[in-house]
Amino acid sequence: MEAAIAALSALAQETRLSIFRALVRAQSPVAGEGGLAAGEIAEALGVAPATLSFHLKELSHAGLVASRREGRSILYTVNLDAMLGLTGFLLDDCCQGACGTLSPCAVTPVNSTRKECV
Repeated sequence: MEAAIAALSALAQETRLSIFRALVRAQSPVAGEGGLAAGEIAEALGVAPATLSFHLKELSHAGLVASRREGRSILYTVNLDAMLGLTGFLLDDCCQGACGTLSPCAVTPVNSTRKECV
């Protein structure tokens, strides 16, 4: 519940939601690739570097954005596992729990007691 609240709070701001969506578009299907440098994000969204830094920090604290060093640059990427966990949490009780998750990609909690749809 706390992680969901933190993630939803982080995304409930226009600039942070725009940053997150830009990073989703830049995501690569290959692990360890893709992402955007802060300068690319700032330029694409028209956000001042200091403002961008603040928003990236908020998204990182919520677990939605990760960063990695590549040469002299720091590239930011979406933490898809966190987002899939959030959507799984939000949809967990759909159909009174009878259908399990609606997303084939969602992470199933270890202590889940999902029922099969009939």
